[in-house]
Amino acid sequence: MIVRDLAELSALRGAIRGLSLRTQRPAMAQLQGGHRSAHRGRGLEFEEVRLYAPGDDTRNIDWRVTARRGRTHTKLFREERERPVWLVADLHSGLYFGSRRQFKSAVLLRAAAMLGWVAALGGDRVGAVISESSAVPKIFSPRAREAGVLPILQALLEAQPHAPGTEVNGNLFTAISTLRPLLQPGSLVLLLSDFANLDPATEDILASASIHNECRLLWITDELESIGLPKGNFQVGLPDRQWWMNGEKTRSQWQHIWETRKEKLSGLSMRLNLPISRLDTNDDVIERMVTLLREPKWVS
Repeated sequence: MIVRDLAELSALRGAIRGLSLRTQRPAMAQLQGGHRSAHRGRGLEFEEVRLYAPGDDTRNIDWRVTARRGRTHTKLFREERERPVWLVADLHSGLYFGSRRQFKSAVLLRAAAMLGWVAALGGDRVGAVISESSAVPKIFSPRAREAGVLPILQALLEAQPHAPGTEVNGNLFTAISTLRPLLQPGSLVLLLSDFANLDPATEDILASASIHNECRLLWITDELESIGLPKGNFQVGLPDRQWWMNGEKTRSQWQHIWETRKEKLSGLSMRLNLPISRLDTNDDVIERMVTLLREPKWVS
Protein backbone atom coordinates (compact mmCIF):
# COMPACT_ATOMS: atom_id res chain seq x y z
CA MET A 1 0.00 0.00 0.00
CA ILE A 2 2.99 2.31 0.59
CA VAL A 3 5.63 2.88 -2.09
CA ARG A 4 8.68 1.22 -0.57
CA ASP A 5 11.78 2.37 -2.40
CA LEU A 6 13.32 4.52 -5.09
CA ALA A 7 13.84 1.56 -7.39
CA GLU A 8 10.10 1.24 -8.02
CA LEU A 9 9.70 4.90 -8.95
CA SER A 10 12.87 4.87 -11.05
CA ALA A 11 11.65 1.86 -13.01
CA LEU A 12 8.59 3.80 -14.14
CA ARG A 13 10.71 5.62 -16.71
CA GLY A 14 10.44 2.48 -18.83
CA ALA A 15 6.65 2.73 -18.89
CA ILE A 16 6.64 6.17 -20.52
CA ARG A 17 9.02 5.49 -23.39
CA GLY A 18 7.69 7.14 -26.52
CA LEU A 19 5.40 9.50 -24.59
CA SER A 20 5.90 13.25 -24.42
CA LEU A 21 4.40 16.45 -23.04
CA ARG A 22 5.40 18.16 -26.27
CA THR A 23 3.38 18.76 -29.41
CA GLN A 24 4.51 16.75 -32.41
CA ARG A 25 5.38 19.45 -34.94
CA PRO A 26 6.53 19.56 -38.59
CA ALA A 27 10.29 19.48 -39.14
CA MET A 28 10.49 23.18 -40.11
CA ALA A 29 8.63 24.19 -36.96
CA GLN A 30 10.95 22.07 -34.81
CA LEU A 31 13.89 24.21 -35.93
CA GLN A 32 12.25 27.11 -34.11
CA GLY A 33 11.70 25.31 -30.83
CA GLY A 34 9.82 22.39 -29.35
CA HIS A 35 6.98 24.16 -27.58
CA ARG A 36 4.11 26.41 -28.47
CA SER A 37 4.23 29.91 -27.07
CA ALA A 38 0.59 30.80 -27.45
CA HIS A 39 -0.44 29.66 -23.98
CA ARG A 40 -0.42 31.96 -21.01
CA GLY A 41 3.30 32.70 -21.03
CA ARG A 42 5.44 33.41 -24.06
CA GLY A 43 8.38 31.20 -23.10
CA LEU A 44 10.59 33.02 -25.63
CA GLU A 45 14.24 34.02 -25.87
CA PHE A 46 15.52 37.01 -27.89
CA GLU A 47 17.27 36.03 -31.11
CA GLU A 48 17.84 39.04 -33.42
CA VAL A 49 16.52 42.36 -34.77
CA ARG A 50 15.38 42.82 -38.37
CA LEU A 51 13.39 45.33 -40.44
CA TYR A 52 9.71 45.50 -39.59
CA ALA A 53 7.42 43.75 -42.10
CA PRO A 54 3.64 44.10 -42.48
CA GLY A 55 1.93 41.65 -40.14
CA ASP A 56 4.66 41.71 -37.48
CA ASP A 57 3.49 42.19 -33.90
CA THR A 58 3.84 45.90 -33.12
CA ARG A 59 4.55 45.01 -29.49
CA ASN A 60 7.92 43.63 -30.62
CA ILE A 61 9.14 46.85 -32.29
CA ASP A 62 12.62 47.76 -31.05
CA TRP A 63 12.26 51.51 -30.62
CA ARG A 64 15.93 52.13 -29.79
CA VAL A 65 17.16 50.48 -32.99
CA THR A 66 14.35 52.17 -34.94
CA ALA A 67 15.39 55.62 -33.67
CA ARG A 68 19.09 54.94 -34.33
CA ARG A 69 18.67 53.62 -37.87
CA GLY A 70 15.69 55.70 -38.97
CA ARG A 71 13.71 52.67 -40.14
CA THR A 72 11.31 50.50 -38.14
CA HIS A 73 12.89 47.36 -36.74
CA THR A 74 11.31 44.50 -34.82
CA LYS A 75 12.67 41.94 -32.41
CA LEU A 76 12.63 38.25 -33.29
CA PHE A 77 12.35 35.57 -30.64
CA ARG A 78 12.86 31.84 -30.60
CA GLU A 79 11.02 29.47 -28.35
CA GLU A 80 12.89 28.06 -25.38
CA ARG A 81 13.98 24.48 -25.90
CA GLU A 82 13.79 23.71 -22.18
CA ARG A 83 10.85 24.90 -20.14
CA PRO A 84 10.40 24.49 -16.39
CA VAL A 85 7.94 21.76 -15.48
CA TRP A 86 6.83 21.91 -11.85
CA LEU A 87 5.33 18.98 -9.95
CA VAL A 88 3.21 20.15 -7.02
CA ALA A 89 2.51 17.24 -4.66
CA ASP A 90 -0.12 17.75 -1.95
CA LEU A 91 0.86 14.88 0.37
CA HIS A 92 -1.28 15.56 3.43
CA SER A 93 -2.03 12.81 5.95
CA GLY A 94 -5.51 12.23 4.51
CA LEU A 95 -3.87 10.46 1.58
CA TYR A 96 -3.03 7.56 3.90
CA PHE A 97 -6.27 5.99 2.75
CA GLY A 98 -7.45 3.55 0.14
CA SER A 99 -10.40 1.18 0.00
CA ARG A 100 -9.19 -0.65 -3.10
CA ARG A 101 -5.75 -1.77 -4.29
CA GLN A 102 -3.53 1.08 -2.98
CA PHE A 103 -3.39 4.22 -0.87
CA LYS A 104 -4.12 7.58 -2.45
CA SER A 105 -0.57 8.60 -1.50
CA ALA A 106 0.84 5.69 -3.53
CA VAL A 107 -1.22 6.76 -6.53
CA LEU A 108 0.15 10.28 -6.22
CA LEU A 109 3.78 9.13 -5.97
CA ARG A 110 3.56 6.82 -8.98
CA ALA A 111 1.78 9.42 -11.10
CA ALA A 112 4.27 12.12 -10.11
CA ALA A 113 7.16 9.83 -10.98
CA MET A 114 5.76 9.11 -14.44
CA LEU A 115 5.12 12.80 -15.10
CA GLY A 116 8.62 13.66 -13.95
CA TRP A 117 10.21 11.08 -16.20
CA VAL A 118 8.17 11.99 -19.28
CA ALA A 119 9.07 15.66 -18.81
CA ALA A 120 12.78 14.99 -18.27
CA LEU A 121 13.11 12.53 -21.13
CA GLY A 122 11.30 15.05 -23.34
CA GLY A 123 13.99 17.65 -22.70
CA ASP A 124 12.26 19.75 -20.03
CA ARG A 125 13.69 20.81 -16.68
CA VAL A 126 11.81 19.29 -13.75
CA GLY A 127 11.24 20.97 -10.39
CA ALA A 128 8.86 20.31 -7.52
CA VAL A 129 7.12 21.67 -4.47
CA ILE A 130 6.28 18.85 -2.06
CA SER A 131 3.87 19.73 0.72
CA GLU A 132 3.19 17.47 3.70
CA SER A 133 0.99 18.00 6.74
CA SER A 134 3.59 18.68 9.41
CA ALA A 135 6.45 20.37 7.60
CA VAL A 136 7.44 23.35 5.49
CA PRO A 137 7.10 22.49 1.77
CA LYS A 138 10.25 21.17 0.14
CA ILE A 139 11.39 23.04 -2.97
CA PHE A 140 13.41 21.55 -5.81
CA SER A 141 14.51 24.00 -8.49
CA PRO A 142 14.01 22.78 -12.07
CA ARG A 143 16.93 20.71 -13.35
CA ALA A 144 17.42 18.60 -16.46
CA ARG A 145 17.50 14.85 -16.86
CA GLU A 146 18.03 12.48 -13.89
CA ALA A 147 19.56 15.25 -11.81
CA GLY A 148 16.13 16.84 -11.75
CA VAL A 149 13.96 13.78 -11.23
CA LEU A 150 15.81 11.50 -8.78
CA PRO A 151 16.03 13.94 -5.82
CA ILE A 152 12.32 14.68 -6.23
CA LEU A 153 11.42 10.99 -6.18
CA GLN A 154 13.47 10.45 -3.02
CA ALA A 155 11.76 13.40 -1.34
CA LEU A 156 8.33 12.08 -2.34
CA LEU A 157 9.15 8.74 -0.72
CA GLU A 158 10.16 10.48 2.50
CA ALA A 159 7.12 12.79 2.51
CA GLN A 160 4.41 10.16 1.97
CA PRO A 161 2.27 9.65 5.10
CA HIS A 162 3.03 6.46 7.02
CA ALA A 163 0.05 6.59 9.37
CA PRO A 164 -3.40 8.18 9.48
CA GLY A 165 -3.58 11.65 10.95
CA THR A 166 -5.65 14.76 11.23
CA GLU A 167 -5.81 16.75 8.00
CA VAL A 168 -4.17 20.17 8.12
CA ASN A 169 -6.21 22.88 6.45
CA GLY A 170 -4.25 25.11 4.12
CA ASN A 171 -1.83 22.43 2.95
CA LEU A 172 -2.69 22.92 -0.72
CA PHE A 173 -2.75 26.71 -0.37
CA THR A 174 0.73 26.63 1.19
CA ALA A 175 2.08 24.50 -1.66
CA ILE A 176 0.80 26.80 -4.40
CA SER A 177 1.79 29.95 -2.48
CA THR A 178 5.31 28.56 -2.16
CA LEU A 179 5.46 27.89 -5.89
CA ARG A 180 3.95 31.19 -7.07
CA PRO A 181 7.04 33.46 -6.73
CA LEU A 182 9.28 30.78 -8.30
CA LEU A 183 7.37 30.55 -11.57
CA GLN A 184 8.81 31.86 -14.81
CA PRO A 185 6.26 32.80 -17.49
CA GLY A 186 5.58 29.83 -19.73
CA SER A 187 6.14 27.18 -17.05
CA LEU A 188 4.04 24.02 -16.92
CA VAL A 189 2.54 23.25 -13.50
CA LEU A 190 1.25 19.74 -12.78
CA LEU A 191 -0.77 19.78 -9.56
CA LEU A 192 -1.42 16.42 -7.88
CA SER A 193 -3.93 16.43 -5.01
CA ASP A 194 -7.21 15.02 -3.77
CA PHE A 195 -8.36 18.66 -3.41
CA ALA A 196 -9.97 17.91 -0.05
CA ASN A 197 -8.84 21.32 1.22
CA LEU A 198 -9.82 23.41 -1.78
CA ASP A 199 -11.08 26.78 -0.52
CA PRO A 200 -11.51 30.32 -1.96
CA ALA A 201 -7.99 31.38 -0.94
CA THR A 202 -6.50 28.36 -2.72
CA GLU A 203 -8.60 29.05 -5.80
CA ASP A 204 -7.36 32.66 -5.87
CA ILE A 205 -3.68 31.77 -5.65
CA LEU A 206 -4.13 29.07 -8.31
CA ALA A 207 -5.82 31.61 -10.58
CA SER A 208 -2.84 33.92 -10.10
CA ALA A 209 -0.36 31.14 -10.90
CA SER A 210 -2.20 30.19 -14.08
CA ILE A 211 -2.23 33.68 -15.65
CA HIS A 212 1.15 33.36 -17.41
CA ASN A 213 1.64 29.61 -17.01
CA GLU A 214 -0.08 26.42 -18.03
CA CYS A 215 -1.56 24.42 -15.15
CA ARG A 216 -3.06 20.94 -15.22
CA LEU A 217 -4.82 19.19 -12.36
CA LEU A 218 -4.56 15.52 -11.46
CA TRP A 219 -7.33 14.59 -9.02
CA ILE A 220 -6.54 11.62 -6.74
CA THR A 221 -9.72 9.82 -5.62
CA ASP A 222 -11.07 6.66 -4.00
CA GLU A 223 -14.37 5.04 -4.96
CA LEU A 224 -15.56 4.88 -1.35
CA GLU A 225 -15.52 8.70 -1.23
CA SER A 226 -18.21 8.90 -3.89
CA ILE A 227 -20.52 6.04 -2.90
CA GLY A 228 -20.28 6.06 0.90
CA LEU A 229 -20.18 3.15 3.32
CA PRO A 230 -22.20 0.00 2.60
CA LYS A 231 -25.07 -1.13 4.79
CA GLY A 232 -24.02 -1.89 8.34
CA ASN A 233 -22.14 -0.31 11.27
CA PHE A 234 -18.46 0.59 10.90
CA GLN A 235 -15.81 1.92 13.26
CA VAL A 236 -14.07 4.90 11.68
CA GLY A 237 -11.66 7.67 12.64
CA LEU A 238 -8.08 7.90 13.87
CA PRO A 239 -6.38 5.45 16.26
CA ASP A 240 -6.90 7.79 19.22
CA ARG A 241 -10.31 9.07 18.14
CA GLN A 242 -12.78 6.55 16.76
CA TRP A 243 -16.54 6.33 16.51
CA TRP A 244 -19.24 4.17 14.95
CA MET A 245 -21.07 5.07 11.75
CA ASN A 246 -24.10 3.49 10.14
CA GLY A 247 -23.49 3.22 6.41
CA GLU A 248 -27.13 3.41 5.38
CA LYS A 249 -27.95 6.43 7.57
CA THR A 250 -24.89 8.44 6.61
CA ARG A 251 -24.77 7.64 2.89
CA SER A 252 -26.87 10.60 1.76
CA GLN A 253 -24.74 13.13 3.63
CA TRP A 254 -21.56 11.37 2.53
CA GLN A 255 -22.56 11.57 -1.13
CA HIS A 256 -23.62 15.21 -0.74
CA ILE A 257 -20.13 16.12 0.51
CA TRP A 258 -18.62 14.31 -2.47
CA GLU A 259 -20.86 16.02 -5.01
CA THR A 260 -20.07 19.42 -3.48
CA ARG A 261 -16.33 18.80 -3.87
CA LYS A 262 -16.82 17.51 -7.41
CA GLU A 263 -18.87 20.53 -8.46
CA LYS A 264 -16.42 22.96 -6.85
CA LEU A 265 -13.48 21.39 -8.63
CA SER A 266 -15.31 21.18 -11.95
CA GLY A 267 -16.29 24.84 -11.65
CA LEU A 268 -12.69 25.82 -10.92
CA SER A 269 -11.48 23.86 -13.94
CA MET A 270 -13.98 25.53 -16.25
CA ARG A 271 -13.54 29.03 -14.82
CA LEU A 272 -9.75 29.02 -15.11
CA ASN A 273 -9.62 26.76 -18.20
CA LEU A 274 -7.50 24.19 -16.37
CA PRO A 275 -7.52 20.62 -17.74
CA ILE A 276 -8.38 18.12 -15.01
CA SER A 277 -7.97 14.35 -15.00
CA ARG A 278 -9.00 11.83 -12.35
CA LEU A 279 -6.87 8.99 -11.05
CA ASP A 280 -8.46 6.48 -8.66
CA THR A 281 -6.98 4.06 -6.14
CA ASN A 282 -8.64 1.23 -8.07
CA ASP A 283 -6.78 2.17 -11.27
CA ASP A 284 -3.71 0.50 -12.65
CA VAL A 285 -1.63 3.67 -12.37
CA ILE A 286 0.74 2.81 -15.22
CA GLU A 287 -2.04 1.91 -17.63
CA ARG A 288 -4.15 4.92 -16.66
CA MET A 289 -1.28 7.41 -16.85
CA VAL A 290 -0.19 6.13 -20.26
CA THR A 291 -3.76 6.69 -21.46
CA LEU A 292 -3.83 10.20 -19.99
CA LEU A 293 -0.48 11.13 -21.49
CA ARG A 294 -1.79 10.26 -24.94
CA GLU A 295 -4.71 12.67 -24.63
CA PRO A 296 -4.37 16.04 -26.43
CA LYS A 297 -4.84 18.08 -23.24
CA TRP A 298 -1.69 16.54 -21.74
CA VAL A 299 0.43 17.57 -24.74
CA SER A 300 1.53 21.16 -25.30
